[in-house]
Formats: sequence, structure tokens, C-alpha cells
Amino acid sequence: MSKRGRSFGRLARIFLLSGGFVFVLMILLAFTTIPFWAYYGLATGYSKTEKAPENIIMLAGAGIPSENGLIRAYYTAKIARQCPDALIIIAAPGRINDSLGDPRRIASELELRGVSHKKIRYAVNGKNTRGQALEIGSMIPENEHSRPITLVTSPEHIKRAVLSFRKCGFTNITGLPAFESSLEMDLTFNDKDLKGNRIAPPIGGNLQVRYQFWNHLKYEIIVIREYFALSYYKLRGWI
Repeated sequence: MSKRGRSFGRLARIFLLSGGFVFVLMILLAFTTIPFWAYYGLATGYSKTEKAPENIIMLAGAGIPSENGLIRAYYTAKIARQCPDALIIIAAPGRINDSLGDPRRIASELELRGVSHKKIRYAVNGKNTRGQALEIGSMIPENEHSRPITLVTSPEHIKRAVLSFRKCGFTNITGLPAFESSLEMDLTFNDKDLKGNRIAPPIGGNLQVRYQFWNHLKYEIIVIREYFALSYYKLRGWI
């Protein structure tokens, strides 16, 4: 085998071993609460609101209808009802004159939840968090950047969003994480009541295997992705 072939084989073995180690580590961590607390930490470190916001900014996710779009609209409408004097800014790429576009569909969702259309403004040019922060920074006069603002976005995105807006001159800005809520009912069950064959082991009383393990695996991917995004924003000088 040539020297180049041996080097390639060595790198392949290192890559496979490293990948296997990371895979096993992620599986083991999914049986702990560490993934949840890492996810929770991204959300809550910048979410302490001391004053009622004068502007509520909904950073659109995947549009309407979508899971994160709808839950962000839910929380935006909720805080808007609590702060009736605040203006709502929908930060979502699209055309305002298109009634079927994302900005207008998000506005319609907010109106269904009791938000007056007179309170809604649009920021439609930003394609990422940095772009949205720059656009809204130009919409709001510089002498008002110290007034309280609340960002509504996904929990893992709170830290990057708040830091991005601070970089653009906003000094009194916090985040409202759009957390999902779990069912309050006890979801355990007796496998015998559901009958069927007995080849597979019973899992009715094991919520760790049925739900928590898989949710924690999802949190791991979300947290890893977000820390990569934070690192990139830091390198670019955006936060």
C-alpha cells in the first residue's frame, strides 16, 4: 500500500472512531437531564424582563402554518395582551402586499388571537437574525434604542437573538422563549390492557424510553447546532 493510501486509511480510522465515540456519548447523555438543561440555559439567561416592553418583536421561524411559527405567534399574542400599549413588529421575509405571504399570514394569526392590526408593523428584508436586527435597528430611531424591547423566538435562539440586537445598539432588550408545554395527564399505562403479542417488552410505565430519551436526543442536536451558530456569529463580529 502506498504512503498516501496508509495516510488515508489512518484518517478514516480516526474519523470512524471519533464518530463512534460521539455517537455513544450522545446516547448516554440522552439518558440524563444534561441535554434539557443545556437547552434551557440558552433560553433563560437573557429572558428576565423588568419593564413592560414598548416594542414586541416576533422573529418568524418557518412561517404559518408551522410548529415554531404558530407557537411564536401564540406567545407574541399573549404578551401583547399583557402589554396593550406595545407595538408588534413581525420580522419575516416576504411581501407585505401579498395576503398569502408569510408576513401577512403571521399578522392574521396574531389578529385571530386578539392583536389589533393597528399595532402591527413589519420588517420583511432580514434573512437571518443579524439582518433582522440591522433592519429593525434602522426602523426604530437611535434615541429609542434604550427603551424596553422583548424578542419572541424559539428557546434555543434567545441568546443569539438578544446578543445580535445588542450588537446593533439596543441596550434594554430581553427574550421571551416560546417553550412547548407537555400534557398534564399521567401517560403511563398497563400493557396488558392493550393486549397484542408479547414479543416486545412492556413499556407502558417507562416514560424515559417512550419520550424523554428521544426528546433529549433532539435537544442535543438543537443545542449543538445553536452553539455552532453562536460561534459563527462571534467570528463574524455579529454578537
